[in-house]
Amino acid sequence: MRQRIRRQRRAFTLMEVLLVAGILALLAAFALPALMNQAKKAKIKLAEASVGRTGQIAKGLDFYRQDLGRYPETDEGLAALYKAKDDRGDDDRYDGPYMEGAFEELTDSWGNPFEYKCPGEFHENGYDLWSRGPDGVNDDGKEGSDDIKNWVEK
Repeated sequence: MRQRIRRQRRAFTLMEVLLVAGILALLAAFALPALMNQAKKAKIKLAEASVGRTGQIAKGLDFYRQDLGRYPETDEGLAALYKAKDDRGDDDRYDGPYMEGAFEELTDSWGNPFEYKCPGEFHENGYDLWSRGPDGVNDDGKEGSDDIKNWVEK
């Protein structure tokens, strides 16, 4: 007669499951803040690249200036870079649009519109371009400002 070999199935105990869950929670507690900080830094870097002198907006403004001999004035704003030739009136020098897409899509990393001033307060022969930064508030150069600007304050 053959003996039957009994195999016992062993499952995880509640204690083992709780221990693994606790270890995972502990790892997540250390990892998530570091990841969130990296995301914030990435958004700041993206905004810096957007307002910088070599960014896409600066290139569009430079092409505009090459054609018209000036940057768009403050009241024209960055929307002037998106106008089609037909929308520019009787100025034959305009060869836009100088930016792709729609003006409404031109926002900083936090979904806020960029600020633009020409002639600039800091670049008197050019323009000032800035993002309101993570807090979304235009700090007007106040100390502790998180605005991201295309100028260096003295």
